[in-house]
Amino acid sequence: MMPHWLDNFLFTYQSLVYSLGVNALLALAMYVVLAVGQLALGQAAFMGVGAYASALLTVKLGAPFPIALLASMAAPALLAFVIGAPTLRLSGVYLAIATIGLGEVLRILYLNWDFAGGALGLNGIPEKAGFVWIFGTLIVALVAFVFVSRSRIGRAMEAIRADEAAAGVMGVNLPAYKLAALVASAAIAGLAGAFNAHVSSFIGPNDYGFDQAVTILSFALLGGVGSPFGPVLGALVLTALPEVLRPLHDYRLVIDGLIIVCVVIFLPTGILPWRIGRIGARK
Repeated sequence: MMPHWLDNFLFTYQSLVYSLGVNALLALAMYVVLAVGQLALGQAAFMGVGAYASALLTVKLGAPFPIALLASMAAPALLAFVIGAPTLRLSGVYLAIATIGLGEVLRILYLNWDFAGGALGLNGIPEKAGFVWIFGTLIVALVAFVFVSRSRIGRAMEAIRADEAAAGVMGVNLPAYKLAALVASAAIAGLAGAFNAHVSSFIGPNDYGFDQAVTILSFALLGGVGSPFGPVLGALVLTALPEVLRPLHDYRLVIDGLIIVCVVIFLPTGILPWRIGRIGARK
């Protein structure tokens, strides 16, 4: 049972608190692909797949919430695996455009899918996610990423991000790492979508388009991708900022765009540039 003060705080700022946790998970989803030097912007699309998969299971089929969460990870991960081979041949802006295009294709699908509510969206989703589910998952994900960052896998990911050609010459399996990063990113984004659907009780086709993709990218760019804590910090800052600057809420996308430009110019490594020390590294 939660302490009384925490219960009151969550009741007052419930929507903001849940958004902080969900956006932090989305930031980690972006971190995974950026950690291997891939500008893949499909996190919003994968978030939508996870949201719809879990919501349809709980609303239409009455499935238990844990089953819906597993489906919210499996469905986008499978989609990422299928599209990974052709799309990961691309790089830079071409990869970004291809993955944004995936999001638009799925958005049109949702708009015309009557079983999922069509253009009106899907409502009546049971509010089964909560503070423990969201932030417990976030903590587990952060701990897992810390261990990965300090391992041989983390060294390989850093090598790919620094110089892909050199990493390949050193024996790093580039296609396998890129595909694994995309699949992991999709699973995390899908899980975040499921949590978001089950705290807001409504999802719509336009929730997972280009605007959301840019917002998720801004989380990682602001925080930096030197460690998994950077994108999470960026997500917390940019999620809380509209609450602090409520008169500018309608200009959120403009502010996010300005932040991306300023960070790229003045803080190319983000506001949290430090890296996690590796296991076995010399002190």
